[in-house]
Amino acid sequence: MTTTTDFAKHLSRFFSDYLTHQRNVSANTISSYRDTFVQYIDYMKNERGISVDRLLLKHLTRENVLGFLAWLIDVKNVSPTTRNYRLAAIHSFCSYLQYAVISMMDQWQNILVIKAMKSDARKLNYLSVEGVKLLLAQPDTSTWNGRRHLAILSLMYDTAARVQEIADLTVDSVRINHEPYTICLYGKGRKARIVPLVKEQVAILRSYMEENELNNSNLAASPLFFNNRHEKLTRKGISYILKAYVGMARKESPELIPENISCHSIRQYVERYNMGSEE
Repeated sequence: MTTTTDFAKHLSRFFSDYLTHQRNVSANTISSYRDTFVQYIDYMKNERGISVDRLLLKHLTRENVLGFLAWLIDVKNVSPTTRNYRLAAIHSFCSYLQYAVISMMDQWQNILVIKAMKSDARKLNYLSVEGVKLLLAQPDTSTWNGRRHLAILSLMYDTAARVQEIADLTVDSVRINHEPYTICLYGKGRKARIVPLVKEQVAILRSYMEENELNNSNLAASPLFFNNRHEKLTRKGISYILKAYVGMARKESPELIPENISCHSIRQYVERYNMGSEE
């Protein structure tokens, strides 16, 4: 006798096959979606009285999903943005179910038409040319950490890379032995893109790699940026580095460094600069 419910069976397939192999989504997306369903299971148990071992696909209704979304806002005090992320995960599951459980198509489509909640548009903070220069001047290049941090920050600036893309870089991602100088970044959905590098960035990166003996062919698969234990830097670690230098730059010149600067702010600057919006 099996105790696996149809909900458990299809949710497992959704994560193990659909997201991983058919959609080829990133590990971060899978982690976010997993959090959504952990919270949905918690909601169904505590608010609807249906424990996970009795949770069925028939319980995944428009009414229950709307109740779950309201619970996130009213009880868990999440932001509209987080609420919308949770809805996106459920929408993705229902898209999978449209083909996996066709007999319940109406139920899935009633959930798929639930709309995202509008949220107040946040003011984006952009760095000016002077602001970027000030930020890159902060690392103390007389230290190993400072030289490593300058390589990270300047690479963010030059490539408009996301934090995770920087974290995922390996030695063989870099092509700086001859022109054209490039780096290979792996973005969302593990899609690769080749980004050109300017000579100034190449000089910083080449110096960093030579200092850390990363030109050895045996280290091709090693992380480009690592900590004192030679472990790959995490998203959290890189974000912490950026935050620390933003704080230092803001203390030196508050008018050049807006509040809430992130890696995305540097990316936005690069994109605007490339479109000619900066002189």
